[in-house]
Amino acid sequence: MTSNELRKNFLDFFKENDHSVSPSASLIPEGDTSVLFNTAGMQPFKRFYLEPDLAPGARVTTSQKCIRTGDILEVGDNTHLTFFEMLGNFSFGYPAKQGSYFKKEAIEFAWKFLTEVLAVKPSRIYATYFAGDENISEDSESLAILKTIKDLHKIVPQGAEDNFWSLGTENSPGGPTVEFYIDNVEIWNLVFNEYIYQNGKYVPSQLKGVDTGMGFERLLASLNNFDNVYETDLLSPIISKIKEVAGSFHPFHEKDFRIIADHLKAALFLLNEGVLPANKDQGYIVRRLIRRAIIKLNGLGVRENVLKEIAQTVFTIYTGVYDFSIYTVLPELEKEEVRFRVTLASGLKLLQSKKVLTGQDLFDLYQSYGLPLEVSLEEAKNHHINIEENALDSYNELFKSHQELSRTASAGMFKGGLVGQSEQTTKYHTATHLLLAALRQVLGDGIHQKGANITDERIRFDFSYAEKMTPEQIQQVEDLVNEKIKADLQVSMQEMRLEDAQNCGAMGDFATKYGETVKVYSIGNYSTTEPPFSREICGGPHITNTGILGHFKIIKEESSSAGVRRIKAILE
Repeated sequence: MTSNELRKNFLDFFKENDHSVSPSASLIPEGDTSVLFNTAGMQPFKRFYLEPDLAPGARVTTSQKCIRTGDILEVGDNTHLTFFEMLGNFSFGYPAKQGSYFKKEAIEFAWKFLTEVLAVKPSRIYATYFAGDENISEDSESLAILKTIKDLHKIVPQGAEDNFWSLGTENSPGGPTVEFYIDNVEIWNLVFNEYIYQNGKYVPSQLKGVDTGMGFERLLASLNNFDNVYETDLLSPIISKIKEVAGSFHPFHEKDFRIIADHLKAALFLLNEGVLPANKDQGYIVRRLIRRAIIKLNGLGVRENVLKEIAQTVFTIYTGVYDFSIYTVLPELEKEEVRFRVTLASGLKLLQSKKVLTGQDLFDLYQSYGLPLEVSLEEAKNHHINIEENALDSYNELFKSHQELSRTASAGMFKGGLVGQSEQTTKYHTATHLLLAALRQVLGDGIHQKGANITDERIRFDFSYAEKMTPEQIQQVEDLVNEKIKADLQVSMQEMRLEDAQNCGAMGDFATKYGETVKVYSIGNYSTTEPPFSREICGGPHITNTGILGHFKIIKEESSSAGVRRIKAILE
């Protein structure tokens, strides 16, 4: 069975059983700053278990793109991946919400899909359930349902570590799980959210929900009797291309081929969603993935820039499934590879010259040569180089000090990038709202603010964009800002919950620093059918009407960093 056939079979099965099919959400969580990425199929639906009336329906099914980095050093074994898809079916608001369901239906759906649709022999399958502990009683209801399945001959009781799911945060859902294994590999996890975590205890929830997750690549490998996920059509073509590029047979480097394939695929999906290589947050993960792949290629004797060539295989695999902005993704990938290869040889030479690595050595390898800490530690292990005691503590202190210096140098003392709060800086600050809105209208909705520095004399504004702006684009942006200034639009402010601000379309690329309640500034008359020209979450000072700004002029457009452009502008 091919990956496309399996994905279609799953979604069609649940569609036939009255589930609405939702497309995969972004890899970047929307309105959830607790995690860097969506790591499970249920994550985009998390709030619907507590607020089921907001859900798109009582029954939903998806194939969700996911990124997990917690097991990144396990990648390359038979089952672990950084990027993967998770098949899932969900039910919200049971029993009050019409069409919702709970344990019986979820277990029966799972068994029917595995044994009838996929024709997996029952003898290959066994199930586990929650046996209870000192805090929560046994899930006897699920056990009784499992016992009614005629050909299920093995049911294993397990503790909370294996068969109870919870975020463990106040007012979050949780509950026991039933898991199905094929050939002793965990395939499908059925979570029954019937508790709410409150004041350190799990209390029964009035409304219950079903959240299931099935590893797409693991299931595909099992169906095709493969030993590992890397033999599936989702990864084997990439590995074949890497071997072709390497140019010779490397019998003892199979794990390296797997790591390169996995890391490149994950990086491409993140680049496709606008996450550019950087030294923090999601961008750091992209950089780490790309650079670790390059180091593995380097160990195979590949010294040329080849990631762009290998990436074409990834695009081919997902043709008709996911769309890639190839002309945006590939230049960013190539720039990162070119940049890193310039210093890689020197960094590895320094690392391999050491008998013992200190915290200062590890920091220098990161700061001067671009080697992420985890990569340096891995290379040290490969070359039998010792790590000095307390080296990691020393590295962390140096890294923290470096961050503080960078933050002090770049952030300024005031919100919104202002280095003062005079009348003129207030005008310039308001003008940046017009500038961002104009950039998004001219260049597209993928434009996001990446930084700002505003003085009495000028705006310096950084934004995400991979290409140099043309003179025509610069003129369009300038004209659009001046058009809105001439219109003398009103600037209004509303205070609201962060979630409400994001739901109403307010831009806020740095929204997490403002807390749960935020100020939203709108430029132009607000209506539900015709949104204002600009709407942003912001904490800085603003003027009341755009007409007093004067004439806006862009004096320079240049590169700021990889994938980030910079505009300098004045008000005349």
